[in-house]
Amino acid sequence: MVTVADLLAEGELALAPLQLPAPAAEVRWVATSELVDPTPYLEGGEVLLTTGLETKGWRAEWPRYVDRLAGAGVAALGFAVGLTHERPPRLLVRACEDAGLNLFEVPRPTTFVAISRAIAGLLDAERENVARRSMDAQRVLTQAALEVEDEVSVVRRLAALVEGAAVTVTRDGVPVAGPFGPRTADLELDEVRTEVERIRRQGLRAAASASGAAGTIAVRPLGVRSRPEAWLAVFVPGRTGDVDRVAITTAVSLLGLGLERRRERRATDRELRARAVELLLADDMRTARIVLGAAGAAAGTGPRLPREVRMLRGRGPAEVLEDALTMLEEERHLVAVLEGELVAVSSARGAADIAQRLAERGLQVGVGRAVPVEQTATSHETAGHALAATGRAPAVRTWDDLADTGVVGLLGADRAAAFARSFLAPLADDPVLLETLAAFLRQHGSRGETAAELGVHRNTVRNRLEHIESLLGASLDDPRVRVDAWVALQVSPTGG
Repeated sequence: MVTVADLLAEGELALAPLQLPAPAAEVRWVATSELVDPTPYLEGGEVLLTTGLETKGWRAEWPRYVDRLAGAGVAALGFAVGLTHERPPRLLVRACEDAGLNLFEVPRPTTFVAISRAIAGLLDAERENVARRSMDAQRVLTQAALEVEDEVSVVRRLAALVEGAAVTVTRDGVPVAGPFGPRTADLELDEVRTEVERIRRQGLRAAASASGAAGTIAVRPLGVRSRPEAWLAVFVPGRTGDVDRVAITTAVSLLGLGLERRRERRATDRELRARAVELLLADDMRTARIVLGAAGAAAGTGPRLPREVRMLRGRGPAEVLEDALTMLEEERHLVAVLEGELVAVSSARGAADIAQRLAERGLQVGVGRAVPVEQTATSHETAGHALAATGRAPAVRTWDDLADTGVVGLLGADRAAAFARSFLAPLADDPVLLETLAAFLRQHGSRGETAAELGVHRNTVRNRLEHIESLLGASLDDPRVRVDAWVALQVSPTGG
């Protein structure tokens, strides 16, 4: 930017500073006025030139005049001598000192046109300099993006360009690349985390910045089409200039494109892994291993199947499912979203930890029976029964606790299955009625809570329950009927 100090450094103009409290004040243009109050015609950032034509004999008027100029954001007042005044009035100098307004003397030989031409030249040179530096920044960042696949090189170069610090973070504020740069201590990660939390639901158009005495922290989402998965945070010391803004914008574009490329590759990998899970559930172990091998080759690495597995099934909002899916993928678990449920293959030993972390993210989780990997389908089915028994509390249920030590365990698998088929037969495997019945039981017979869980109106729940009662030929207000319904739903594959 062009400053008052830059203008005063133009030697041929012979401008003499009288009061210079803010030599770094930005000069945006030049204006000439002999009006007593020129502020209605100013935008701020101007160097105002005057001969003081209307000010002869002023005394008490000077402070009011200067205060108006300072309030309008004038960068500096240039006072010409040799016409109205032989020298700058002493009261004008004092008023500028009190108001903190830059003041310089314009000698008689220096024309206002010469000053205007000098300012225009400085502004043109600055624009050319900004354009050249911006292109250099874009070239440096683009080269960095082409050198490697990950974002580390781009983030590192950006931090150097702004002479500050830069980092990319996850939606939880956890650093992915960085922080890098000479001012990493000024890039407060707690503040970055707070800003990401504040704007992350606003999507790709969101942005945040926080300015302080040391500089500005800017936070931008990364991505092109989909919801952001990462954010770029940059600390720029001092005032953020045009080149800094161009560098940040370029980095956001390059990092976003990189994320989209990786997202596309991940989508292909997800399709392969989902197919592998489906094959496991169909007891086609041989083909599942082949598909997993292809997925591992595409991603550079892949999950390994444990000898003994516990299947996990989770349900929750789509955004939470996506976050959980990404978390387990990064940990190289075999996981997929099938028919709106998160389905994960875990070792028997690690299932409890995974289930707890999924619950902490907001999912309801069912953990299946520990079985040899060849019997994955059985563990998946029992995980569904456990999931059906979850609610707001507890958010995690295991088949072992539910069946092996409960009523179903006492009945025995064959007798329990026969009972379930008989009891639920009138509902004809209607998924809506089965889901409503399961939610009603989870909510201990509360129609309001059932409606809240299902996301429907209370009257809709009431109508469904009346329909269920008519089909069963029994009242759900009867405790015995509720117990029978609960046992049947735990055992039936369609009840989960």
